[in-house]
Amino acid sequence: MTSVDELFLGTDAGNDAYREAVSQASEAVVEAFAENATPYSGVAPGRLDDRFAESECLPDEGQPLAETIEEVGDDVLSDSVGVSDSRCVAHLHCPPLVPALAAETAIAATNQSLDSWDQSPAATHVERRMVDRLCELFDYGSGGDGVFTSGGTQSNFEGLLLARNWFARERFGRRVEETGLPHEAKAMRILCSEAAHFTAKQAAAHLGLGENAVVTVPTDDGYRMDSEALDATLADLRQRDEEPFALVGTAGTTDFGSIDPLDALADRANEHDLWFHVDAAYGGALALSETHREKLTGIERADSLAVDFHKLFYQPISCGALLVRDGERFDLIERSAAYLNPEEDDLAAPNLVSKSVQTTRRFDALKPYVTFRTLGRERLATLVESTLELADDVAALLADAPDFELVNDPTLNAVVFRYRPAGVGDERVGRLNAALREALLRNGDAVVGRTEVEGTTSLKFTLLNPKTTVEDVADVLDAVRNRARTIEVADQQLRR
Repeated sequence: MTSVDELFLGTDAGNDAYREAVSQASEAVVEAFAENATPYSGVAPGRLDDRFAESECLPDEGQPLAETIEEVGDDVLSDSVGVSDSRCVAHLHCPPLVPALAAETAIAATNQSLDSWDQSPAATHVERRMVDRLCELFDYGSGGDGVFTSGGTQSNFEGLLLARNWFARERFGRRVEETGLPHEAKAMRILCSEAAHFTAKQAAAHLGLGENAVVTVPTDDGYRMDSEALDATLADLRQRDEEPFALVGTAGTTDFGSIDPLDALADRANEHDLWFHVDAAYGGALALSETHREKLTGIERADSLAVDFHKLFYQPISCGALLVRDGERFDLIERSAAYLNPEEDDLAAPNLVSKSVQTTRRFDALKPYVTFRTLGRERLATLVESTLELADDVAALLADAPDFELVNDPTLNAVVFRYRPAGVGDERVGRLNAALREALLRNGDAVVGRTEVEGTTSLKFTLLNPKTTVEDVADVLDAVRNRARTIEVADQQLRR
């Protein structure tokens, strides 16, 4: 029977057990997930349901850790999506960097909580320094501030929470965090492009405004918010006595990687006294690149911005940040608790809970801290730039292929396309591409994304992996053709 000392760090027995456990877990990851990497094993949902229906998650008696880790390798890791495989190109789901994985191990073991300084002394100062450096990276200046989050969803929510509280205080003279929303809040509106992430509507729902408070603005041919359409939308809202208070720009839409004209949107926000929030969860990493950072021109004028590190910064999930151009505006959500951050603090130490919508919060800032210090900005920029170059090459490959249809010219590294052989019309092409994606996943050929463009199902490559080559993508396209032939044969047999 395992002793208590062996279950916790801090004793010789516990320290040795930890070293052994980490070694065993690392070996299981390498053996079941890395060495035998595939985009996916092809195991169907029903089989996984059956497998884990028989797994006892809370047995009366335990078993040796080595046995549990071996089971996890066989039953879980081997049937996980291979994010480091060159044919795993569906989602904004990156292969994590090794330095970040090392940091993740330290984060878990030290278990710091970033709500109060006495639970995370050095960690608090690392996060603050990382926030300062990020504010410099996005040209926010000395007044900027921020906080680490679980990712873009939380960052977008908190940015719009600040916007709501700011507007209610400025427009209605009301602290809604204390007294709730006034009757006039029914007229409050958030604007974003029709290609923006769903989290704008999700945030509006959570903020008590309702999803209908979000007004979407048409996009141009490049799936960017149309500035003239924005002007017309704002004029229409004013005419109907509605109250636009926040404008959300997107720097990297999920489907197309498109970047709104941020400078023009900042002009409109300034003219109409709107809170300007930028969702840069996907495209924020362009700030690293001297070649591509100009695509983010205007982002420095945002009142707040969301950036994710578990996308193009190659960090393990979860890791994001919310940055605010005027750090004093965190007073719109701050609160104090006697046991965490009393107003009279004898230590005079920074307690970060007042900047977050979370209380207990992981030391996720350590991951980019270790990564940045290990690789440096230029090396990280090279990784990002290589994937954008790959996307351009893949787009050219698709444009030249007579049996494929390129849907967008990539801005980042998302390429949307359809398999459309001769004679296949609009009605059938959507069904065919949906069936192809399913077949590729089921057979372990590739993990390819799916979206809809003008009502027609389309396929999507999200080319985040710097190891992926044009040849790898060409192999996936060949797999699409092969699966299409199989589907056609099956269809012919059904028609007989």
